[in-house]
Amino acid sequence: MSDPSLPGPTASHRTAEPPSGPSRIRILLADDHALVRRGVRLILDREPDLEVVAEAGDGAEAIDMARAHAVDLAVLDIAMPRLTGLQAARELAALKPGLRILMLTMHDNEQYLFQALKSGACGYVLKSVADRDLVAACRAAMRDEPFLYPGAVTALIRNYLDRVQHGEESADHILTPREEEVLKLVAEGHSSKEIAEILFISVKTVQRHRANLLQKLGLRDRLELTRYAIRAGLIEP
Repeated sequence: MSDPSLPGPTASHRTAEPPSGPSRIRILLADDHALVRRGVRLILDREPDLEVVAEAGDGAEAIDMARAHAVDLAVLDIAMPRLTGLQAARELAALKPGLRILMLTMHDNEQYLFQALKSGACGYVLKSVADRDLVAACRAAMRDEPFLYPGAVTALIRNYLDRVQHGEESADHILTPREEEVLKLVAEGHSSKEIAEILFISVKTVQRHRANLLQKLGLRDRLELTRYAIRAGLIEP
């Protein structure tokens, strides 16, 4: 919550007013810090058209809550245990195609932004200005309008042009969901035995996934896997 404040998003002036009618937007809020959830909930619940109906402390719990509750919008932190907000966003987009997803994060980070949009999020809001931008972002999301802070568009264009210039292709689309899970756990420092226990698979299967990751990504060791996981937004720097 210590990010420097940035100017409001380009859509903010058009999204400040609540929609007409009695219908309330049902929101799932996921953040691993209870105090953050409490503060965000206060911001949302004071609006007549917004209501937090479910809370989660990590990405996996967010998916469970989405199954158990009727929700219109998920507001997800990026850095969470078990499943990150990015991983949860991908699963939620597949589980409930009509669900709108916003990322609420302290990270003004180009890679996180890029991964968030690829994961199915329609908006990216900085926690440092959540009291100013989040309500407008929620309403924009429900109108199928993207909501990005001003620096985000510049970041996306710069990222794209840089990748084109260097002839690079993102490797995340070639990883299976299981390989991505293994990658995250490897980068977090878990041993093959620990990963096997967490994912309920054999040690040999973990080792095979790890070998496939190194081959697919053209990497050599755990350190390079960890660096890649940071760039991909799977773990925090």
